[in-house]
Amino acid sequence: MKLSGSIYLVLICFTAGLGGFLFGFDTAVISGAINLLRTQFELSPAMEGWLMSSALFGCIGGAAISGWLSDKYGRKKILMLSALLFIISAFWCAIADTATVLVIARILGGIGVGFAAMVAPMFISEISPAELRGRLVSVYQLSITLGILVSYLSNAWILQISTSNSISGPLHFYFVEEVWRAMLGSNMLPSLLFLMLLLLIPESPRWLIKKGNIDEAYKILKRIDGDKKASFELNEIKETVTEEEGGIKLLFAKKMRLALIIGLALPFISQLSGITTVMYYAPAIFEKAGFQSGSAMGGAVLIGFFNMIFTVIAIWRIDVWGRKPLLIWGFIGLSIALIFIGWLFYTNNTSELLMGGFVFYIAVFAATLGPGVWVVISEIYPTNIRGRAMSLATLSLFFGSTVVTQTYPIFRESLGIGPTFFLYGIAMLPAAYFVKRFIPETKGKTLEEIEHYWKDESIEDAKEESKPKAIIS
Repeated sequence: MKLSGSIYLVLICFTAGLGGFLFGFDTAVISGAINLLRTQFELSPAMEGWLMSSALFGCIGGAAISGWLSDKYGRKKILMLSALLFIISAFWCAIADTATVLVIARILGGIGVGFAAMVAPMFISEISPAELRGRLVSVYQLSITLGILVSYLSNAWILQISTSNSISGPLHFYFVEEVWRAMLGSNMLPSLLFLMLLLLIPESPRWLIKKGNIDEAYKILKRIDGDKKASFELNEIKETVTEEEGGIKLLFAKKMRLALIIGLALPFISQLSGITTVMYYAPAIFEKAGFQSGSAMGGAVLIGFFNMIFTVIAIWRIDVWGRKPLLIWGFIGLSIALIFIGWLFYTNNTSELLMGGFVFYIAVFAATLGPGVWVVISEIYPTNIRGRAMSLATLSLFFGSTVVTQTYPIFRESLGIGPTFFLYGIAMLPAAYFVKRFIPETKGKTLEEIEHYWKDESIEDAKEESKPKAIIS
C-alpha cells in the first residue's frame, strides 16, 4: 500500500529534515572533542580555529556548487550525494592520524553539509502547501537543533563509557585511549539511515515541471494533495515556470536585486550573532568559565535541549507571527543576551547567571533567527533559479559561520571572551534595522504569489516600503 496525503508529506519532510539533523550533528560533534584534540595535536589558537572551521570551509564549497547541481540533476540526487559524503567523512575522521588529515576529512563532510543545507529546505519548501510551508521548512531547523543536541548527548555518553573501563579489545583504542575518534565517527549511523530513507521519497514536483516531466509531477502532487488541488497547483506552477526568463540572468535582473541582497545579507548577519561559536565551543567556554569537564559537557547538553524546545515553539507559531516580526525581535533579543553574557565574562561573574544568559540567548535564537532565516531564503526566489539563488544564500551563511568560528579563538586570546561577546551583541542592532527596512512579509503566500510580487514591484518601490503593496500584507 502506497502512503499518501499528510502521512506521505510527513515522510518526505522527515527524510529531507534528516539532512538538517546531519548538518547539526556533523558540525557540532567536534565540540566535545576539541579539548582532547588541542592536547593531542598541540594546536595553536589559529590551528584550533582552522580545525573547528574546516567543516564550514567545506560547507562553502558544497553550497557554492549545490545550486547548479540541484537545478541540473534534481534535489533528491544531491541529497543522496550528501549522505554518501557524510558516511565517508565520519569514517575518515575516526581513523585520522594527523590534524591535517582530520581537517581534510572534516572539509569533505562539510561539502556534504553544504549540499544538504541548501537542498533540503528548498526541497521541503517546493513540496509543501502554502499554509504549512513555514512550519514544514522550520522542521529543517528543528532537525539541526536535534542533531546538535544528539551530538552533545552522544559525546557525553561516549565520554562516560571511556571512563568506565567497560570497553576492551580493538574498540578500546577508539572509545578509551583516543575517545575523540568514537565521537567523530558516530555520525556514520544517522548518515546510513538518511541514505536509505532517501530511496523512498520522490523528486521535487516543481523541478520536474521545470524539466518538462509534467505527468510525474502531477502524480506526486496528487499523492500529496488529492486530485482537485493537485490540478490547480500544477497549472499554477506550469504558468509561472513558463513565464520565467530562465538562467542566471534572472537572478541578477533589476527586479530581483532586492531579493538577491536579502538572500546574501540576512544569512551572513545572522551568523554574526556568534551562534556557531556557542554551539561548537560550548563545553570549552564553560570550562573556561570554571566549570568542571563533566559539568561543562552537561551545560552544553542543556543549551542543546533549550535550542530544540524553542525551535518547536517557532515551528508552532511562525505561520501565525510571520517572518518579519520574528526576525526583528530576534536580533534585538540576541543583542541584549550577548551584551549580558559579555558583561558577565568581563566582570568574572561566572555563576548560575552565566548559564541563564546562555539559555536566554539560545532560546531567542532558536525561536527567531534559527528557523526564520531558512524559511525566508527558501521562499523568496523563482522556481527556475531557486537552486542557484539558495546556493548563494547558503554560501553567505556558511561564509559568516566560517569567519566567526575561525576568529573566535584569536579574539578569545587577544581581547577576552567578554569583549568578543560584546562585539557580537553590537552587530545585532543594525541587523534588526535591515530586516525592518527591506524584508517583506511572506506568510501564507504561495511560492508563485511571492514570485509575482518581485515581478510587479520595482526595486525603488521595495526600498520605499517595508511591506509589499500587492500581495503581502
